[in-house]
Amino acid sequence: MTPFLTLFMDAEYQTDNRLRIKIYPDVERFEVPNEALNIESPAHAPKNSTRLYDVTIITKPIFGVVVQRRSTNVTVFNTTLLGFVVADQFLQITTRLSNSYVYGFGEHRHETFRHDMNWRTWSIFTRDNSPDNDWNIYGAHPVYMNVEDDGKANMVFLKNSNAMEITLQPDPTPAITFRTIGGVLDFYIFLGSSPGDALSHYTEAVLPPYWALGFQLSRWGYIDINDMWTVINRTREAQIPYDVQWADIDCLFNKYVFTYDRTNWTGLPALVDNLHAHHQHFVIIVDPGVGANLTINAMAKNNSPGYAMFEDGEAADIFVKDSSGKTLIGEVWPGVTAYPDYTNISVLPWFEKYVRFFREEEGVQVDALWIDMNEPSSFVAGSTQGCEKTQWDYPPYVPNILGASPEGKMFDKTMCMTAQHSWGRHYDVHSLYAHSMAMRTVSVLRDIFPGKRPWTMTRSSFAGTGHYATKWTGDNRSHWREMHWSIIGIMEFGLFGFALNLQSLKTYSTFPEWRRYCGFWYETTYELCIRWHQLGAFYPFARNHNGRGDPPVIFRHQDPASFDQRFVDIIKRPLTVRYKLLPYLYTLMYRANKYGDTVLRPLMFEFPEDLDARDIDRQFLLGPALLLSPVLTEGAREVEAYFPSARWYDYLTGREVILTGKRKTLHTPIESFNLHVRGGHVIPWQTPSLTTYESRQNPMGLLVALDDSFLAQGELFMDDGESDIQNSTYRYTLISFNMWKAGELMIQPNVTTYSPPSTVVLDTVEIIGLGSAVTDVMVDGLQLGSSQIVFIDGRVQFQNLNLTVLTPHTLRWTAAL
Repeated sequence: MTPFLTLFMDAEYQTDNRLRIKIYPDVERFEVPNEALNIESPAHAPKNSTRLYDVTIITKPIFGVVVQRRSTNVTVFNTTLLGFVVADQFLQITTRLSNSYVYGFGEHRHETFRHDMNWRTWSIFTRDNSPDNDWNIYGAHPVYMNVEDDGKANMVFLKNSNAMEITLQPDPTPAITFRTIGGVLDFYIFLGSSPGDALSHYTEAVLPPYWALGFQLSRWGYIDINDMWTVINRTREAQIPYDVQWADIDCLFNKYVFTYDRTNWTGLPALVDNLHAHHQHFVIIVDPGVGANLTINAMAKNNSPGYAMFEDGEAADIFVKDSSGKTLIGEVWPGVTAYPDYTNISVLPWFEKYVRFFREEEGVQVDALWIDMNEPSSFVAGSTQGCEKTQWDYPPYVPNILGASPEGKMFDKTMCMTAQHSWGRHYDVHSLYAHSMAMRTVSVLRDIFPGKRPWTMTRSSFAGTGHYATKWTGDNRSHWREMHWSIIGIMEFGLFGFALNLQSLKTYSTFPEWRRYCGFWYETTYELCIRWHQLGAFYPFARNHNGRGDPPVIFRHQDPASFDQRFVDIIKRPLTVRYKLLPYLYTLMYRANKYGDTVLRPLMFEFPEDLDARDIDRQFLLGPALLLSPVLTEGAREVEAYFPSARWYDYLTGREVILTGKRKTLHTPIESFNLHVRGGHVIPWQTPSLTTYESRQNPMGLLVALDDSFLAQGELFMDDGESDIQNSTYRYTLISFNMWKAGELMIQPNVTTYSPPSTVVLDTVEIIGLGSAVTDVMVDGLQLGSSQIVFIDGRVQFQNLNLTVLTPHTLRWTAAL
């Protein structure tokens, strides 16, 4: 590992908030392709007078670069502590930090949101492995946030897709050491006035279709189509809100993607048509592995006439190649498999052909695709032929990745590092595989659903994947601590640029511990599943997905209607609240797409100067206004909740929370959950129904929560919920709500190119925090009738307003003495 003798360092001032520092040798090196992640350099450098940072090059005693925040002289990036090493297969650099408030890096199972800096090492290399111990798992996200002492924040992203490890160094000299085994050291540094502001310069999340915000059911382990019908029918009969049904590999013929088993799943097209008739949707799983056993392929063609996915892929020359140029063969669910090279744009016609085949020839009118096993995963190490003893498969330095020991190999549970892709050697592009698959999936869905918003969900990811796909965090377990870790995982993926992400409500077998609604592995319990639904109803993405177990132990179904009536009654309450709040949640999704905001966010994002809030990871905020404090402990009927300095109200009762400090014990019986509203915000809502389609036809309302100055503000984003936002004909409406002075609420449509159904009117305005009744209520200059004014337990409601949402309105009132 002889270091390169000549190195170059570029310091590029890109914007007032962003700079790039790149260190590279005088020879050609692999770099993340622009097609994968193109961070454009602005045409003009920022003005010196407006730049937020200063950059200093240090030459002695150790060469390095120092970046400081200009307004405070706080260190943002400083490589002079240990210098750096750049060799062919070993690159190391250390940067000092402003303090030890560090968040990010993934994907791993982290037990706290804020990093333990005591010499912890985390490896980054996409891997098919459940969230277990400290190992690298599905995604690769070499990015962190450092929250400075005064609440400002910076983010640092290493644009490098090679395997790497990160070592965290504690006080009194907090620092981070990066070690990677390829590429270049290409850092992007983002400065913000707050954590949310810093993040906004890094992310651009996909806007999902509206129906994707509804409640969703899934299971790996449906026995046959009758089993799925049973779940659908009992959920409908129980009157549980329900929008999407997912299908795992059970329904496929021999696990061959884009087929369905005509023996056990005959009638699947009719089932999907029935879902559509009820304004519900259907999502199918798509694994990369394409069955390559010619005997089974013939059986697949007999089951699904015209199916020749492997043969067509060979003819199109779109599979990943081994070092000799032949199609690399691994093994996944269908048996021996070939892997599409999604980095090759020529894969698109082939991929689109088989999505269309499934919809048109198989007749299954799928609405979205769930891309899984795309780390990429293989059940054999490297290939069915193994891997050669090369410097790529057995590099001189191996990060502490799962499966590397004791031989020092890189290819455990994936393909050989010498495999060839269009973007380069697998050694370099391994962690980009899922990212490229997400890119191509979205491209294909745009062609298949012209004018509609494409939607896909991925298990594996890289920086920027959130621009294309939703993310779920894999196969968790039915354990109580997994609920806590689920919050951490979702907050981290908010940092990584995923607005719509989730921990499923799940259960499974054989492995010790993980994340999802009720858990994926292991049998869930009655209480755990109730508490997880009360939590998961407020995830950005609410899907109940569980595993089958292994015979003879088959795990029970955990869809809500599989339990008793008491269970159903309990979980319908949070799900109904979710559906009521969908206009608020969808507006947050819009802001994530437009401005890089987070949806589910840590408390410190809204209260960055509150040092205690920086360690809170058992509670979270939905946007700026809603605080959830879930029960995360078995048998608990109380929650010790933290309330940052603000005015807070119980969402379910409207009563103000009386605080003597910042912590309060909340009585939380099994039937209840803790949702609080922050004063100073206006939350739009809509009368809920059993699907998002039906809900979108209903009247709307506003919840106005007053702050200490009796003021509040908010906004509402509306569109048809499905049109592609890239279309030139795309239409939307954006409405602001402002209570800038006590006793006056102004409703101002700012954009009105989208017209909602005529049944969607603003019918109710509820104000909490007034403390008294009101008189002389005027709506657009007209007196409101006394029967339309209701005062209940400190809440004031203006009812039956019947106001159009596309025109301005002003409400005025006088507080009664």
